[in-house]
Amino acid sequence: MKETARPTDRAADFDSDDELVTGEAVALDVRPASVILRGAGAIIDAIAYLALYLLILLGFYLSFAAYTDAALTQALNVVALVFSLVVVPVLVETLTHGRSLGKFAIGARIVRDDGGAISLRHAFIRALTGVLEIIMTVGGLAAITALLNGRSKRLGDLLAGTYSQHERVQRNKKVPRPLPDALLPWSQTVDIARLPDRLARRVAQYLRQSSHMTPVTREHLAQSLAAEVAPFVWPLPDAPAEYFLVGVAAVRREREYTALILERERLARLAPVLTGLPHGFPNR
Repeated sequence: MKETARPTDRAADFDSDDELVTGEAVALDVRPASVILRGAGAIIDAIAYLALYLLILLGFYLSFAAYTDAALTQALNVVALVFSLVVVPVLVETLTHGRSLGKFAIGARIVRDDGGAISLRHAFIRALTGVLEIIMTVGGLAAITALLNGRSKRLGDLLAGTYSQHERVQRNKKVPRPLPDALLPWSQTVDIARLPDRLARRVAQYLRQSSHMTPVTREHLAQSLAAEVAPFVWPLPDAPAEYFLVGVAAVRREREYTALILERERLARLAPVLTGLPHGFPNR
């Protein structure tokens, strides 16, 4: 591989922004739900809760219409409204850990900013704020707030410290690019050190998306990523930058797969010793 220039800021920006680092320093690739998806889910939830409100009113009128006056009727309306628009959403999101009918339809879940499950406090803040920004403003305030931040948070999410995480991920049907024939002799003797997790993800993302790039952008990113990968590889092949990245990814994939197979075989051999009872003790 020919020498390449140091990576530029443009290549550094190729990494994903939707990354969550857990307390164990493990980076998770998560996607917040878009404004359009959140709007669709909010419409479904609003229809469901308003239908519940109408059903409760209908039940009150059919059961107690002959025994109530105007003041009691108004009080029952307020109770039914609060129960349908605040109490029920709080209970649903708390018991289902951030799900609801609308969120289930769009494949989303409300989680904390650190990725954990929400509690009663988070659900109560979101439901109480939702009366203002969704019901009273017909979703206008929620839409404006969601458009002004990167995770499509509405006002209730900003106050509660939550966001809507999209969990319905499309299955990846793409076949990994195989090792080029010209690099087959090189792959038998090359020594590849462990790549940093962020760099390995950037290389994998480039190889998935390179076919959709323009030739200039494709070559530029390949040169930048190859310059970052080169210190972890010896010897370097005499090949274009993109072929070099394909070769490194293919060799790492094959060696990691072989290591997993060997580990499974060793565990299978140790299974009788690990699960067996000592000194022929009977299994009762």
